[in-house]
Amino acid sequence: MTPILQSLTTLPSYLLFVAVMLGFLLLFIVAYTAVTPYRDLALVRQGNMTAALTLGGAMIGFALPLMSVASHTSSVVDLTVWGVIALVSQLLAYAIGSRILLPDFRAGVESDRTAYGVLLGSLSIAVGLLNYGSLTY
Repeated sequence: MTPILQSLTTLPSYLLFVAVMLGFLLLFIVAYTAVTPYRDLALVRQGNMTAALTLGGAMIGFALPLMSVASHTSSVVDLTVWGVIALVSQLLAYAIGSRILLPDFRAGVESDRTAYGVLLGSLSIAVGLLNYGSLTY
């Protein structure tokens, strides 16, 4: 078997993992935008940088643990379990950041106070990095 054909024997696993991870990312975006008290994507389309930073940071923070699991397992079950845990972790990070650190968060996002987006986006990425590091099994 040629090296190229040998490499392609894992293509079905790759496609399955990509499909599961992209599905989780879509699910995360739907869940995240459902819990925020404003219309994230509408604000982004209007050029609201704060909404873009919070959503973008949350997506990165969510993707990091999925990347860790995918690089350390061949089990879609592991990927699914930890994907759910990563999703819940990011929603908790949003709840803590938007209610405790920045109690007037909704007004801050809607009035495009960029510092709010940087702080919450950074918190989301930090939580994702901590999850990533915790999943190196």
